[in-house]
Amino acid sequence: MSSTDHRTSSGPGSAPADADVPAEHAVPEDLVLAGEFDAVTRDQWRELVAGVLRKAGREELPDPAEDALRRPVAPGVTVAPLYTAEDAGDLPAGVGVPGLPPFVRGARPAGGPAGSAEVTASGGAEGGASGGWDIRQRHAHPDVATTREAIAADLENGVTSLWLVLGEGAIPVDALGEVLADVYLDLAPVTVQGGLAAAEAFLALVEGRTDLAPGGSLGLDPLGVEAASGERQDLSGLADVARRAAAHPGLRTVVVDGTVFSDAGASVVEELGCSLAAGVAYLRALTDGGLTVDEAAAQIEFRYAASADQFTTIAALRAARRLWDRVGEVSGASPDARAQRQHAVTSSVMTTKRDPWVNMLRTTVACFAAGVGGADAVTVQPFDAALGLPDSFSRRIARNTQNLLVEEGHLGRVLDPAGGSWYVESLTDELARAAWEWFTEIERAGGLSAALASGLVRDRIAQAWDARAQRLATRADAITGVSEFPNLTEKLPARRPAADVLPATGGLPRVRAAQEFEALRDAADAAATRPAVYLATLGPVARHTARATFAANLFQAGGLATPSGDGATGLAEAGTAVACICGTDKDYASDAAALAGELKQAGATQVWLAGKPDLAVEGVDGYVFAGCDALAALRQAHEQLGVTA
Repeated sequence: MSSTDHRTSSGPGSAPADADVPAEHAVPEDLVLAGEFDAVTRDQWRELVAGVLRKAGREELPDPAEDALRRPVAPGVTVAPLYTAEDAGDLPAGVGVPGLPPFVRGARPAGGPAGSAEVTASGGAEGGASGGWDIRQRHAHPDVATTREAIAADLENGVTSLWLVLGEGAIPVDALGEVLADVYLDLAPVTVQGGLAAAEAFLALVEGRTDLAPGGSLGLDPLGVEAASGERQDLSGLADVARRAAAHPGLRTVVVDGTVFSDAGASVVEELGCSLAAGVAYLRALTDGGLTVDEAAAQIEFRYAASADQFTTIAALRAARRLWDRVGEVSGASPDARAQRQHAVTSSVMTTKRDPWVNMLRTTVACFAAGVGGADAVTVQPFDAALGLPDSFSRRIARNTQNLLVEEGHLGRVLDPAGGSWYVESLTDELARAAWEWFTEIERAGGLSAALASGLVRDRIAQAWDARAQRLATRADAITGVSEFPNLTEKLPARRPAADVLPATGGLPRVRAAQEFEALRDAADAAATRPAVYLATLGPVARHTARATFAANLFQAGGLATPSGDGATGLAEAGTAVACICGTDKDYASDAAALAGELKQAGATQVWLAGKPDLAVEGVDGYVFAGCDALAALRQAHEQLGVTA
């Protein structure tokens, strides 16, 4: 409200109430953000950063010093601690507007769900989300009655489209009609997964209909099957299936499933590059089969993993649309046909078996990122997905995660809210360039199929995963509830095992970030008595608490109990032969060597010290500290305690 809105009412012609306000208190016409502060330069900020790093013990610093704070997000791509207008200087001039090439800012010109309404014969119709994306729920339970009940609950409570997994161990192919008997297919789009058999079953079910809700897919991805299984697949029949699908406007034939590469440990660069190569291979197969470039592009949908690294996910989705637009442009596709349709799925790699309820938080962040990044459809995996088939509660939480962000958070009402951010625009450009370089390397190798057969893709993904695995082992990438803050008394929910839809029989592996720590937890849990590491404390509580807490957190991440006591007195009662000394550097200098000797005299066969190796305490066998290889330390402790996997 401006100052002229505040006036006295003492009579006609009265002056504004602030007419007599001293000049120094008057509201200026122009307000300059932070105008009362002196302007600062990037060099001044760098000097302050260097000072803090030196105080933290970093004597040798790169030039500029801020590079010491860069964080890797993919091979060759790092995130800086600060972005300013200077960083936007080399970016491409203009990233377009939503709905127009190069589609960085979104494939749609306006908000609104990509799907339609959710409808069942039993529940009637309710309007779809206003100003959002297609809320797509995945179903794979082999029991037909259970799946029908789950589908009805989803469609009546916010879900706008279905993703049905068909095949052995999942929904029976011949039961597809029964599963969808109560679903109004003219209102709820359906995507099937399960190869040609699933596609044929769906086409047979909808034969003769022209009223299918747009946004569904037959889910064919032979190259994804080839990547997962290692078995060569034939693409020659795709065009024939696509022509049959074209009788149903909005029904697509192919899904380029980038999650196959993500689940193998790929960074976003490998996922984007491999999916782009797969998309090009499908374009070739479809056009070789007689479709025009525009018709072929209209038959392809892309599926990407969305992780809790929200800005990387946002930038990756934006970069993916830019990359596909470039492929379409050089292929001769019309501008309208070059818009990439994206289905984002919360990452399986980040999902944990231990403390699975934390997955609700991870998937919320990932769903937020997918929505902000402009995905057309989003699937939130239930929090218990790593344990097996979800129950009704976990499915409800999964769909309500999206309902909350769309209906209460109104997240879909703003198109490309990250647009214009120097950070996001820079990261989008870096990811696009790195992914394009990887894509062209695949093309030079003969295309994706040849690159899979030669081991090029496997080796590149393994390199990316090794770098990530090192960060996980040292807990630089923390996993809450697993590598940090574990709960040894948790009771995990029991779930029916889920079928492997894409069994990794000879192709790319399937990994999860938590798998190594969880394997140690499983081995410790299987022991008749929980193995333990005795924490031998030095000095008063105030002096040893910090390091004792650190050591307990680390050893418990391997499923080891951590009883504690003053000095060596509690070792026998703890019933273990492994101990860890916890105190301050000053206490270590005077008493740690003697305590290590006492512990070994009392029966300890391995003595750790909570501190860095440069302390060089006599009698200590190993050191645990922030940044150490926690997995290596835990494996050594397990070996000493006789814990076997």
